[in-house]
Amino acid sequence: MREQETLRPAVTVASVIEREGRFLLVREETRNGPRLNQPAGHLEPGETLPAGAVRETLEETGWHVKLASLVGIYRWSPADNGATFIRFAYCGETLRHDALRPLDTGILEAVWLSAEEIAARRAEHRSPLVMRCIDDYRAGRRWPLNFVGEIA
Repeated sequence: MREQETLRPAVTVASVIEREGRFLLVREETRNGPRLNQPAGHLEPGETLPAGAVRETLEETGWHVKLASLVGIYRWSPADNGATFIRFAYCGETLRHDALRPLDTGILEAVWLSAEEIAARRAEHRSPLVMRCIDDYRAGRRWPLNFVGEIA
């Protein structure tokens, strides 16, 4: 049973937030050094997917956001560790910034970068999901927030 448990996918949520042609990303410390990622993290027990994305964005960037749509659902398995991640990526807008809020442990800084700057820094991405989510967002991929049914 233990071996099967390690093969279960981890559910993660992420936010694609664009403002004035720039995207909100975080520089975070990883086992491979500093990397760029969307504000993202694991879904917590009892939390809806959109609520998780809003929470992670606030915790990692200090930005309060309002989500508008689901951009996509992605499955990714990094070659180096055998894990599988299922990412639910949402897009939305900023409401306000809490500059005094401490950022999550491991977050070095929140940054705003253009799509071109992000593409040019591909070697720094935490995963291929970073660019894929931005590309899908820019291509207009959108589904309603209730696209994934939440059954209580």
